[in-house]
Amino acid sequence: MKNVKISNLPLLFVFVQACLAQADFAPYFYDNGPYSNNGNLALFSLSEDTPVGTQIYQLNGTDPEGQEVGYGLSFDSGSKEYFIVDPKSGNITLVETLDREKQDSVDVNISITDGRSKVVERVTIFVMDANDEKPEFQNMPAIIDVLETTEFGRSIYKVEAVDRDTGSGGSVTFHLQTPQSSLFAIDINSGVLRIKSGQMLDYEKAKTHFVTVIAKDGGGNLNGKEQFMSSTATLTVNVIDAQDTPPFFIGTPYFGYVYEVSVPGSEIFTVSAEDGDVGNPNPVSYSFDEGHDGVFGINKTSGCISLLVAPIYLKREIFNIKVRATEISSEDEQMDYGVTTVVIRVVDLNNNPPTFYGENGPQNMFELTMYEHPPEGEILRGLKITVNDSDKGANAKFNLRLIGPGRMLRAVPETVLNEAQVTIFVEDSAAMDYERHQFLTFKLLAIEIDTPERFSSTADIVIHLLDTNDNAPKFSSDYYIARIPENSPGGSNVVSVTALDPDSGPWGEVKYSIYGSGADLFLIQPTSGIIYTQPWASLDAEVRSKYNFYVKAEDAEGKYSLAEVFVTVLDLNDHPPAFNDNFLEKTMVIGAPVKIEAVDDDAEVPNNVIEYAIMKAEPDNNIFDIDADTGEIKLKSYIKSMAIIQNITKKRDCSWSLVVQARDRGQPSFSTTAVVKIDITEATQLKGGPLGSFLLLNRNNSIQIIGMLISIISLVVIVTVIISTATFLRNKKSNRILPNRRVRRRPQKQHFWNFKSPFKSLETPRENFTVQEEQQEPEVIVKNVNHNNNLSTVVRHWPPPPCAPSLPPPPPTYVPGERHWTIPTVSAAVVPKPKQKPVIDKRDTVNKALVSELKMRLEQKKMASPYIT
Repeated sequence: MKNVKISNLPLLFVFVQACLAQADFAPYFYDNGPYSNNGNLALFSLSEDTPVGTQIYQLNGTDPEGQEVGYGLSFDSGSKEYFIVDPKSGNITLVETLDREKQDSVDVNISITDGRSKVVERVTIFVMDANDEKPEFQNMPAIIDVLETTEFGRSIYKVEAVDRDTGSGGSVTFHLQTPQSSLFAIDINSGVLRIKSGQMLDYEKAKTHFVTVIAKDGGGNLNGKEQFMSSTATLTVNVIDAQDTPPFFIGTPYFGYVYEVSVPGSEIFTVSAEDGDVGNPNPVSYSFDEGHDGVFGINKTSGCISLLVAPIYLKREIFNIKVRATEISSEDEQMDYGVTTVVIRVVDLNNNPPTFYGENGPQNMFELTMYEHPPEGEILRGLKITVNDSDKGANAKFNLRLIGPGRMLRAVPETVLNEAQVTIFVEDSAAMDYERHQFLTFKLLAIEIDTPERFSSTADIVIHLLDTNDNAPKFSSDYYIARIPENSPGGSNVVSVTALDPDSGPWGEVKYSIYGSGADLFLIQPTSGIIYTQPWASLDAEVRSKYNFYVKAEDAEGKYSLAEVFVTVLDLNDHPPAFNDNFLEKTMVIGAPVKIEAVDDDAEVPNNVIEYAIMKAEPDNNIFDIDADTGEIKLKSYIKSMAIIQNITKKRDCSWSLVVQARDRGQPSFSTTAVVKIDITEATQLKGGPLGSFLLLNRNNSIQIIGMLISIISLVVIVTVIISTATFLRNKKSNRILPNRRVRRRPQKQHFWNFKSPFKSLETPRENFTVQEEQQEPEVIVKNVNHNNNLSTVVRHWPPPPCAPSLPPPPPTYVPGERHWTIPTVSAAVVPKPKQKPVIDKRDTVNKALVSELKMRLEQKKMASPYIT
């Protein structure tokens, strides 16, 4: 045998070597421990709140030969497949929802293969708890009965609840939903429910209590957040009644009524009471405590109150009766009781309306006579009115109302119970006016307030008013406007005024009078109010056209009113126009009009509006025009020179005589004529220079010429005063007096200024103003007597002392064709320049005419005596 075995050893060695040469090692998983998310799922756990679709793990392994491996995952037959795996990557994904409370672990078969060999391992995945379960009550909801006399602090129920979560999420605490208002308290850990300290159950207040209990877990993680879960359940507590409450009355307060027609035995009211312990009530017995006065009775069983006597014997109107309800036990013993008040009112039937009474009994007419406008608040004592309602209580309550015109009177009291004296006050004194109402009628109404019948009655009040003098006369207008022609004779009616006094008798009679500064020419009839002119009055619109004065209307007691009267004196055309003179002389310069003027003394237009017209002109009618409104006479527009006029008239004498008419526009119309002599000349430079031209142009306006002369003289005087004042001030400032000096002045010669007459043209401009040259200022020799300034002689040139202006010399003798003015100055005398014998020519004739015209107009102004044709 040994030889056989030894001989086979080489063959065995060869076989084993051949098998090793052809061997294939199996793949295997990495074991990375429980805290790794890849490997072989060793001790891997997963929270039950992991969302479906989450990649929870990655299988990871290798093949010793380096072959590519694949992964697989399977479950036991009949098991729920929670995961799937990717064969290549080994990623495991959750595909079903986990619930630890149903399955706290999942067994899984995982496999790895290299294509030849496959290795299968069985692993367990632990499902970790999440706080996803609410606490569940084990004995709730529930209904329990508790005696109302149960003391506070005693346990009445134990609440039980379970939370299937683990850890803090599985611990449960208990709470009440409304702990403040509840009569109960619960232990937070044990769930024992007790009556709160200081509280008692009361069946009569609440027969049932609903207690809501909250079971709350300790909180836990759910979906990555801290989560607390809770549940509620209601415990119904029925309170068991105990005999501890007295009877109580139903339907209080109680009111009953006794009518005057009620008879003894009549039922007045029925009270009703029950035992306060309604869970096990006892019967109740009724009785009176007080207030019934022996006139009422009550049934002990039913509580019916009845009348024992006739209503006539009832001494009071209202009875407050105390009624007792007593609880009777099963042993027929009296227990607790309750008391209430029943108010019984004796009611009168409303069968009497309010009635008015006077001094002699019932009366429905009252009269009074009084003066108008009594003081407000005064009582009408002549009216003695009483009102009465024979009923009682509310049936005798009524309102008083005074109905009449306006709110003149007021009646008091406004509300009456049974009977009252009626007082009437004056409320509106002004409305009680005799002129508007000789008598007033009122109705006094009494009407019941709270009765269904609303009985009422009325009384008439008639007040007769007596008149007083309470009105002043009143004019129909505040002012009167009258017009009267100026030629009206004395005694002519002007206007009639009217004033009325609504008072009666002598108080209504009115007397008129007038006064005022404009009333001198007028009178008024005292009774009729007709205003007329004084018999001697002569109204003249040209003297005064407006008068105003006051008219007074007065009654017998001196009450009065005023109105103003305006009287206008109408102007009549009683004055014709009038010229200053019937013969007028005018000088017309070609191109410049001359003006004539007439005056109409009438006061108003159109009587004093004047129209002018040329009635006749000699030697020719066709060279002049006149302005009808202003009276300006001018040459026709085609006449530009004297040659045209001479060509028309064939004469060298340019003198015209015009008959000019002045006519007013009044009705009838008056007119006046005047002869106007016009000398026509050309507008040439006069011999007297510009001043002569000015005088010629304004020869018809003497006032303007005088004004110009006054202005020139005033200007010269002002200039002289200014020069004198300035010279005086300069000399005063320069005049110095030294001590012990002698001043000798040489005599000063007086110099004269010569003015050329402005009316004579000068040969050269230098001859217009000739002034003699002044000599040099005098030398002033001052001797220094004291020799205090080392000078033997001082020579100073002092200005001449100021001289006051001298009065102008008398005007020179008038020489035709020339006018001379002597103007004074401070240091010179004005002397006329020697004149040659004047030669009378045509220019001298014009100047002479101008002076004649000026003198004539001045005389006309002084005389002012028109001539009317």
